[in-house]
Amino acid sequence: MTAGDLVSGAARPARPYAGRVNLARLSDALLGGQDHYEDDREVLRRLLEIAPDAQLMAREQRAWLVRVVRHLAAERGVDQFLDLGSGLPAEENTHQVAQRHRPGAEVVYVDHDPVVQVHGRAVLEENEHTHITGADLTDPGATLGDPVVYRHLDFDRPVAVLLCSILHHVESLNRARYLVRSYVDELPPGSYLLLTHQYEPPDDPPRQALAHTLDREFAGTPLATFHRSRAEIESFFTGLDLLDPGLAHLHDWWPDGPRMTPLTDLNLMMLGGVAIKP
Repeated sequence: MTAGDLVSGAARPARPYAGRVNLARLSDALLGGQDHYEDDREVLRRLLEIAPDAQLMAREQRAWLVRVVRHLAAERGVDQFLDLGSGLPAEENTHQVAQRHRPGAEVVYVDHDPVVQVHGRAVLEENEHTHITGADLTDPGATLGDPVVYRHLDFDRPVAVLLCSILHHVESLNRARYLVRSYVDELPPGSYLLLTHQYEPPDDPPRQALAHTLDREFAGTPLATFHRSRAEIESFFTGLDLLDPGLAHLHDWWPDGPRMTPLTDLNLMMLGGVAIKP
C-alpha cells in the first residue's frame, strides 16, 4: 500500500494530477534528488506556489531524522531500526546514520511502493545489515510477520520504530492511533517511537489558512494530508515516555548549533517527538 492508499472516506474531487503523482518521488524532488518525473515536478511547482518553503521544510525534517537516529545509536545504544514508509533513498538515510555511530546496526525499511523497492535494493545490495521489504505498513500484523522483518530484527531487544510524515496521510485519527498502538504493543520495553506529523497551530489564522489550503488542494490525490492539533498528535504517544524536549517543532529538538536559516511557516506547522516504551 502506498501513501495515497492510506486515505479513506468519501470520494473527493480529483485534481488534474490525481493518480499520476507518487509521494516517494515527490519527496525525492523536494530533497533535490533525481528519481522523479515531470508529473511529480508539476505537483512540486504547485506545492511551492502555495508553500514556497516546502523544500526547506523537507531538509529540516531530514536534519531532525539525522539528529534523532544519531542520538539513539550513539548515546542510547539502539542497534535495531524499523523505518515504516521509508521512501526513496536520499542523503543521510537511517541506515547510514545508525551504522556510522553503531556499526552492525540492523535497519529494515518498509515501503509498499515498487519504485522504492527497486531503488532501495539497488542501493543496499552490498549492505548486509540493511534490508527492504514491500510489506504494507497499514497492516501491522502482516508487516511484523514479514520474513524480512522478523529475520533481521530481534523483538526481544529494543527496536526503534520510525513513522516520519506518515500519519498525517491517514484521514481517520482513530485509524492512525490504531496503527501506532499495533506496532508499539509488539515492542519490548526500552524500544522507541519516532514520529513527525503536520500540525495546525491554534490562534494563528494565517497558518491555519495555509493548513486548510494544503489539505484542500491535495484532497483526493496520493498527497492528501490532514493537519492535526497538538493534543491529537500527542495522543499517539499514550503510554510512552517522551524524551526532552517532548513533542516539539523539529528545529527545537536538540539542534546542532545556532540556527543559520530563517524559520518558515512550515517550520511551525510540523511537530516531532521521540518516546521510549517503559
